[in-house]
Amino acid sequence: MTKHLEKPGEYDYDLRNDIFFFKVKDREYSHSVELNNFVIDFDEEDFIVGLQIFHASEFFKLAKEVLRQVKGFKMNAKIDGGEIQVNLGFMSVQRNKTIHHSPTLVTSVSPESPNTNVISVMA
Repeated sequence: MTKHLEKPGEYDYDLRNDIFFFKVKDREYSHSVELNNFVIDFDEEDFIVGLQIFHASEFFKLAKEVLRQVKGFKMNAKIDGGEIQVNLGFMSVQRNKTIHHSPTLVTSVSPESPNTNVISVMA
């Protein structure tokens, strides 16, 4: 059985350190998992409620100035059968063109982790 959570979220980009931050509003994290250039935050119910992406400009393959101005950010994160999948979606404007981006992060976790699904759209 999969638990489902749909909540608004918020994001920010630290230009100086090239870190992209995402957080589900009104959910507190209880523990984090660090994976290469990512930190994934979980709450006490094991929902993914936060994400930090280090070297974000490299991950997204976008200039830092572009990351400062992304719009329409949303995240769909789920844990299913020992696999974490985080689908991101946002728009950027480059040379007066709106470009849609939809990168995905997939990694393995303990098979004992409960199945959860989080959908968050930035308010």
